[in-house]
Amino acid sequence: MTFAFVAALALVAAIQSPAAAGPPVQPNVEFATPVAGSWRYATASDGSAVTFSNPSGQPQLTIRCTRATRRVSIIKNAPSASASLWIWTSSQAKTLPATYDSTSARVSAELGAYDSFLDAIASSRGRIGFSTPGLAALVVPPWADVARVIEDCRV
Repeated sequence: MTFAFVAALALVAAIQSPAAAGPPVQPNVEFATPVAGSWRYATASDGSAVTFSNPSGQPQLTIRCTRATRRVSIIKNAPSASASLWIWTSSQAKTLPATYDSTSARVSAELGAYDSFLDAIASSRGRIGFSTPGLAALVVPPWADVARVIEDCRV
């Protein structure tokens, strides 16, 4: 009986571990106020990108289309390594496998250009949240430039 109780406690501790993949510390971003900042669209020789920067002009998030591969990359600043990127929209939430670049301190995830989750990102109402496990979400306003980059990958 004692062993079962200890095993149950260990399981609960493992599930609640901040290193476990999953949603951010505050997973309900439905009513969160988007951070101040703005999106900036830019074309590139291999596609296009839109970057969200804070009021100081520091990039916080980039959504990039690589036309040749028809892939959309979502790149977020991250203070530590993470194997996943959690994204919340007004209609869906999803945890994507991600890679971490220690040189730039960024985590990135990719989706195919026709992935329906990109439509959820483009049409989210009022806010979109991005996070890595154990951290509060970066909640940004959804501007039309995000949909423009996704569409660039589809044509």
